[in-house]
Amino acid sequence: MPTLLLRLQGPFQSWGVTSRFDERDTQLEPSKSGVLGLICAALGRDRSEPLDDLAALRMGVRVDREGVPMRDYQTATGVMIASGKPDLRRTVISPRFYLADAAFLVGLEGTDQMLLARVHDALRAPHWPLALGRKSFAPGEPVWLPDGLSPLGLEAALAAYPRLRAPQRGGTGTVVRTLLEDVREGSIRLDQPVAPFAERQFGPRYVKSGVMDVPEQTDARPA
Repeated sequence: MPTLLLRLQGPFQSWGVTSRFDERDTQLEPSKSGVLGLICAALGRDRSEPLDDLAALRMGVRVDREGVPMRDYQTATGVMIASGKPDLRRTVISPRFYLADAAFLVGLEGTDQMLLARVHDALRAPHWPLALGRKSFAPGEPVWLPDGLSPLGLEAALAAYPRLRAPQRGGTGTVVRTLLEDVREGSIRLDQPVAPFAERQFGPRYVKSGVMDVPEQTDARPA
């Protein structure tokens, strides 16, 4: 089956799946819900529209550069309280976690080649601005890859594409970490959209961790 490759690389990224109330978490890798949300922005697909076609795609992530987990916080006043009225005297502190200087190659595999081609075209000229998990986290490099449409399956496409970034300072080798969606086994991630994004309903999917040897890129920027 063909695979569409995306580059998720920038100063900051945040891929939360268990955020509740004031605290916002992040995983160490992109979530499927976050990647599909980015694609919906590129396509101009509203949050109320179905996304069954996108949710059916099988996702894989290649970690070309591990992000550095960091935390900041935001403050807000006038938040709603139990009475349904804003409390202008109360200030809420919201801790927010994110990754710094990460680089991911994401693959989406599916049987509908026309759908993958439409997404590829949309990433080149997105309908709405793209973000890496948060609206304020703009990509540092284009998400669209000129050669991002591959006839290869997910694993082969991820393994064949040159590395996006050189290893961290002091690092060597061409082996990188991977996470591949699987139908039978792996760790469970609750980031599989099962309804339009406006309904905020997500189900489980299996993800298998592994490693992969990838080609070096001669112009990959050093750490």
